[in-house]
Amino acid sequence: MDDDRPDVLLTGLLFYDLVLTGLGKPPTPGEEIWTGGMGCGPGGIANLAVAAARFGLRTSLATVFGDDLYGEYCRDILCDQEGIDLSLSRTADRWPTPVTVSLAYGHDRALVTHGQEPPHSQDALMGDPPEARTALVHIEAEPREWLAKAAANGTHIYADVGWDPTQQWSTDLLDQLRLCHAFLPNETEAMAYTRTDSAVAALWTLSELVPVAVVTRGGDGAVAVDQVTGEYAEVPALDVDVLDATGAGDVFGASFVAASLGGWSLEERLRFAVLSAGLSVQRHGGALAAPGWYGVDRWWRSLTDPELKRTYGFLADRLPADPGPPVAYAPVTPPARQN
Repeated sequence: MDDDRPDVLLTGLLFYDLVLTGLGKPPTPGEEIWTGGMGCGPGGIANLAVAAARFGLRTSLATVFGDDLYGEYCRDILCDQEGIDLSLSRTADRWPTPVTVSLAYGHDRALVTHGQEPPHSQDALMGDPPEARTALVHIEAEPREWLAKAAANGTHIYADVGWDPTQQWSTDLLDQLRLCHAFLPNETEAMAYTRTDSAVAALWTLSELVPVAVVTRGGDGAVAVDQVTGEYAEVPALDVDVLDATGAGDVFGASFVAASLGGWSLEERLRFAVLSAGLSVQRHGGALAAPGWYGVDRWWRSLTDPELKRTYGFLADRLPADPGPPVAYAPVTPPARQN
């Protein structure tokens, strides 16, 4: 019997992102900086949703859209262009879609957001969550009721976590890992929550709490342990020119899930996720930077470096015969060459 469950279940806050690139330095008070690079598109939870959908995963998203032009634009992109199931989502009357301006420079960015708390909580949107193969979630200090229900349904929870503005890094948050199949923090978060002094030490601590532990290391790649298969892997990042790092972690997570659902080895999963994230940072950030199968296939076919060709040789057997049409990247100024 066909498995008609969603491959990925998602919920979270959606933003309309306006990304400015090409800044030589961050602005200071009283200063005006002109830049020639600008892109726009859905952001926030949309980053994960689009990245997953572009790898052919049946993706169900529960979020709130404002009843404004930004909300209408984001809904049209996610539903009509990317084919994401929005049946769990709602449009809220007289509530503005959050808008984030991202100032990207170097390997990082600064964010300024206009918005209000959404009128519907994650638990209200999800209710009794549908059965799904996986859920990609952002765990927070306050546990979400729907998460326990989803885990009880047999959904494999892949979780990440964000920066703690209090910098208390309460280890109580790690109690939620009992519901999770995988945990994918970055090295700063991982070391802070585990009270360790290296990414590898944090990884081994986390591996005692969750079956699959991954620690991302930005320009240094990623390390991971899979206690189910007994595998350990450490892979470097790709050497790429970074235009905008916005959403790269989300692309990493979604591609890791796609490879996991395909039954790939841990090293293959990790290399694929690092590659996908590396391709995404060469585009204006947010959801529409995700490469999908098309972008990965183009990279593989154009590869001339013999060492990378050997390292990523597994893609010859993993890429679909039909990678699909070119993905739609973010509208940018000046216009980007679509390839």
